[in-house]
Amino acid sequence: MTKKKNGSAIQRRLIPTYIFLVIVSFISVFPFYWMISAATNTSVDVARGKIWFGTYALENFKALTAANDLWGSLGNSFFYAIVQTLLCLFICSLAGFGFELYHDKGKDKLFSVLLLAMMVPQVATMIPLFKMISSMKLLNTVWAFILPAISTPFMIMMFRQNSRNFPIDIMEAARLDGLNEFQIFFRMYLPVMKSTYAAAAVITFMNAWNAYLWPKVVMGQKASQTMPMLIANIAAGYTIDYGVLMMGVLFCSIPTMLVFFILQKQFTEGITGAVK
Repeated sequence: MTKKKNGSAIQRRLIPTYIFLVIVSFISVFPFYWMISAATNTSVDVARGKIWFGTYALENFKALTAANDLWGSLGNSFFYAIVQTLLCLFICSLAGFGFELYHDKGKDKLFSVLLLAMMVPQVATMIPLFKMISSMKLLNTVWAFILPAISTPFMIMMFRQNSRNFPIDIMEAARLDGLNEFQIFFRMYLPVMKSTYAAAAVITFMNAWNAYLWPKVVMGQKASQTMPMLIANIAAGYTIDYGVLMMGVLFCSIPTMLVFFILQKQFTEGITGAVK
């Protein structure tokens, strides 16, 4: 009886906590719910603040595809984001691997300079980057999109920090077996650091997918536009169809949500520095 009373008392004390969590969860989920419901309503209903689902989803989708190159923009976003993610993971992980597992004073000083680059805002480097890309005749190409982001100080720092949990004994044993440094990287480091790769992939893919300012500068042709650029074009009209706009936002949001939900367990492990 005493245990039951104690359990009931604990549950009663947790009721305010549960209520608070329910309220916070509702506040967090509501914008996503409103985005979906707005995509199924007319522009007038959205402007009036209607939050219930409507029957205008098909019309909004037809209007979106009729006035905009939806599939082309989706394809561009997927291609740019995937290529940038793969290159960024390879280059940044190789740099983090070298910085952490091959220590010397010169590398530590270079890494300190690299960290200082994190304090420089993107806007300050945009004009020099544009001049470089323009002089290399890479405007309106995939390289103009991905080159400035295939190696970032944050990603290198993330891989370096998590590489501290990499067992050095594995490297020494691999060297005794005759493996060189690149073989150690591909055969030993990559499988052990897979959770870090998953976390870095989520962050890099989302950043690449949601990028707007830099692609807007270097991607002047309509055939090269990405999903954020398409949504910005819809929102820049004199008369905005909010139903069509929300349908575009929905299509833009689904890929990043899928990537996060698929890799959320590995993402958590990678952020906390877990090594398997």
